[in-house]
Amino acid sequence: MFVNFYNYIILGTLQAFTEFLPISSSGHLILARDILGINNSSGLAFDAILQLATTLAIIVYFHRDFIKLFKTFVNFLFKKNETRENNVFLLSIIIGTIPAVVLGILLENLMDNLFRNSLLVAISLIIGAAIMLYSEHVYEKQNKKTKLTHKKAFYIGLFQALALIPGMSRSGMVLSGGFLNSLKREVAVRFAFMLAVPVLLGSGLKKMLDIWLVNSSPEAIVPLLIGAATSFLIGIIVIHYLIKYLQKNSLRIFAYYRIFLSILIITIYFIYQ
Repeated sequence: MFVNFYNYIILGTLQAFTEFLPISSSGHLILARDILGINNSSGLAFDAILQLATTLAIIVYFHRDFIKLFKTFVNFLFKKNETRENNVFLLSIIIGTIPAVVLGILLENLMDNLFRNSLLVAISLIIGAAIMLYSEHVYEKQNKKTKLTHKKAFYIGLFQALALIPGMSRSGMVLSGGFLNSLKREVAVRFAFMLAVPVLLGSGLKKMLDIWLVNSSPEAIVPLLIGAATSFLIGIIVIHYLIKYLQKNSLRIFAYYRIFLSILIITIYFIYQ
């Protein structure tokens, strides 16, 4: 089941970059396994554990924002006064999380089997790239950039649910949803990172429990921790520089990369068939 430590470091590093860059972490991990010759039945579980590590990187990087959200939640429970902006953001995170949670539960088995092959990843990469390019086109045509609302959060949550399909990219779809709903770029970027936390945290914890119940030996856990630590440390660095980039630049370069990679995958697939 488990490969050597070097492969786990490679996969952890890849996860750190691709979880945040809008190019699909799950899609790249599937492709990396094909290239490295890693064929194990717990791929989805390991992906989720790496996602948990990068989720912790988001929480650490945005710790002030999450502390503020926690205080807002406590004030809500005890019916204390809170700013409208904080209340809207907290409820938007909750609303935006619902579609991915519901569809994730309903489609988990399907995602575990049907969508984990290179050709389907290539198709998803192209579809996701088209959505990203269209969202940037619409965003640039909009004269008025608006604030986050509960309705917009739900629509963006539907876009996040698309990331259940390997190759679509959670960050890419959430950002696209934000741009199509005319959110200011800096608001869309912040919301994209923070919206990912509930789903990734829940998925990672569930899958970590699953793999612990199946195989809890030190030989099984240590390589996982190495991959997770790699994802966490590199993930914080990637978050910092990606935020700076996205606040002033479009998603186009990532969309073009996705198209190039998709064409390359499809070409190789048919050559070796």
